[in-house]
Amino acid sequence: MESNGGGASPIRREIETLKEERARIEQRISFLEAQLQEEASLAPQQQQNDGVCNGFCPSETSTVDANLAHGLSADSIYRYSRHLLLPSFGVKAQSNLLKSSILVVGAGGLGSPALLYLAACGVGRLGIVDHDVVELNNMHRQVIHTEAYIGQPKVKSAAAACRSINSTIQIVEHKQALRTSNALEILSQYDIVVDATDNAPSRYMISDCCVVLGKPLVSGAALGLEGQLTVYNYKGGPCYRCLFPTPPPTTACQRCSDSGVLGVVPGIIGCLQALEAIKIASDIGEPLSGRMLLFDALSARIRIVKIRGRSLQCEVCGENTTFNQQQFKELDYEKFTQSPLSTA
Repeated sequence: MESNGGGASPIRREIETLKEERARIEQRISFLEAQLQEEASLAPQQQQNDGVCNGFCPSETSTVDANLAHGLSADSIYRYSRHLLLPSFGVKAQSNLLKSSILVVGAGGLGSPALLYLAACGVGRLGIVDHDVVELNNMHRQVIHTEAYIGQPKVKSAAAACRSINSTIQIVEHKQALRTSNALEILSQYDIVVDATDNAPSRYMISDCCVVLGKPLVSGAALGLEGQLTVYNYKGGPCYRCLFPTPPPTTACQRCSDSGVLGVVPGIIGCLQALEAIKIASDIGEPLSGRMLLFDALSARIRIVKIRGRSLQCEVCGENTTFNQQQFKELDYEKFTQSPLSTA
């Protein structure tokens, strides 16, 4: 009996702690609800004054529940309460995120953590492009998939995982390989694009498409024990071609399937891709435009280096470019890079 009495004391203390935390959260929710009501009453006047949207604006086609027009629902306030407590994030940033739409190209090592966090954090509409199937050798890094989905489409597996985390957002499955024939149609439906592919032709194609459509692009790469991350085509920043106008030799274009990758490395880069997309969508912080993050797993060192700005001579985004949607559709990216597109 003494052991039971001794064990009950910590439990009671934990209950009291949780009660205190609940009281603080409920107090914060009441405060935020009052803020939302005040914002709603001022919204018509603000809309008249705002007029022009500076920088990134969520697209008008984003699917958002009607009760989010001037704030968050009660359930959303509770679900995202830890976001709302952040002075640098708060109601406005969360509302922006819920009104945004983000496309992740590739549901593999990079796309897995990116998709999970974008879904959990409350992106209003989340698209997934991939036509590969889940395999056993994906399991060590593609954490969005489980053994139960081996042999099934990755988009189906990834969508199920995202919906299980957040059933309140819209998940769109694009079970197809991204090519010039469908890229414009698919990417045009979203505000932001996350490139989670692993090959040169896809990177050039996705970047060119984002330039033509005027979409910001969050680009990540992971190979072996290293990773990198940057943001292209954002507020006058460079595109992929500005940095790499000439494709690298095919001997330098290695893939995880050829050279290997430590499972956690794409996980880290994918999480950071989600972070950059969230910063752009919610209009907070300083996205990695004009800068590149370099990660070395063995030394646990992260460096941020400045990269060249937009090139006025760039064939796609340069000052005198004539590159358009029709030219994009006709460009053979496999021939251009002398490298095959991913089968996914």
